Amino acid sequence: MATPCATQYLSAQDAADIVRRLGLVDCLRGMAASIEADFRRWPDFDTSARLAHHSAEGVIELMPISDGRAYSFKYVNGHPRNTRLGLPTVMAFGVLADVATGVPLLLSELTLTTALRTAATSAVAARALARPDSRVMALIGNGAQSEFQALAFHHLLGITSLRLFDVDPQATAKLQRNLAADAPGLQVQACDSVAEALRGADIVTTVTADKARATVLRADMLAPGLHLNAVGGDCPGKTELAADVLHAASVFVEYEPQTRVEGDVQQMPADFPVTELWRVLRGEAPGRRHAQELTVFDSVGFALEDFSALRFMRDCAQALGMRRTLALIPELDDPKDLFALVRSPATQLAPLPASTPATAETPQAA
Repeated sequence: MATPCATQYLSAQDAADIVRRLGLVDCLRGMAASIEADFRRWPDFDTSARLAHHSAEGVIELMPISDGRAYSFKYVNGHPRNTRLGLPTVMAFGVLADVATGVPLLLSELTLTTALRTAATSAVAARALARPDSRVMALIGNGAQSEFQALAFHHLLGITSLRLFDVDPQATAKLQRNLAADAPGLQVQACDSVAEALRGADIVTTVTADKARATVLRADMLAPGLHLNAVGGDCPGKTELAADVLHAASVFVEYEPQTRVEGDVQQMPADFPVTELWRVLRGEAPGRRHAQELTVFDSVGFALEDFSALRFMRDCAQALGMRRTLALIPELDDPKDLFALVRSPATQLAPLPASTPATAETPQAA
């Protein structure tokens, strides 16, 4: 008898339904808890930098990881000009598989889920690195990721005031409309420049999209004690922070070999000191050491976060009774007979010929 190999499937609409039914804040909180728990067991994981194909228009990446029991990968792109074509800048899907058998347990969208996990990771890092009394955040870049970042910091860290800037005023207006509906208790102010947005901020989050060596922030713009959540610089040739910001700060990263190639620290010497976030969360390295310290989380996104997010969304779907599956793997009565899927009906009905002794007229194949 064939062994069933049904793969659970979550579409983009399924992911949105999960968020609506459970609530965005609870999803952010639950995903942040899952990501932090997995970071704390970092030594369990077989880690590697993602595989990337770069072009003039953007990047396409594969992000694999395993903890020895489950394996996941994410396919994701980053094409900043896509919005001119009516397409998202970031699109993604992922797979969660059983290491023991290789069976793909889950095939899921990861476009919406990536926005959730990026915001959740930012909140995990800021809890460890920002001043606990932080209440004001500047949000530079008001595109598709911005609502998730704003809501994560509002609900998970207690940010009460948000100062916005984007080179596209329509993006800022969109963000203001969405936050007015989903975070009525959050004070939101649109600003005319980066410098104005930074005025009075305790935390600065940069989520810009251009694939360029940009200088969104300089050290002379920053007050002592700030925490910088630098999210936009995430591939070679794409940065947001001037080098003097990094020289002035304590810099924390997800996975050093990947961030040295893709993050803002790509512009620094190979021996420039950084600390991996998991070491702070496990108590193996200090985070913020004093109130006046400038801290930077140079976030490029790492496969462990997607591993956590896939498992979290799978568990949520199962708890909600969402059990849609795909016949992604063929079910075979004889697992050695894959050809049975395409064998002609006449052949399938005909009995197998009896064995014939080898003779001169019936030579054996070599």
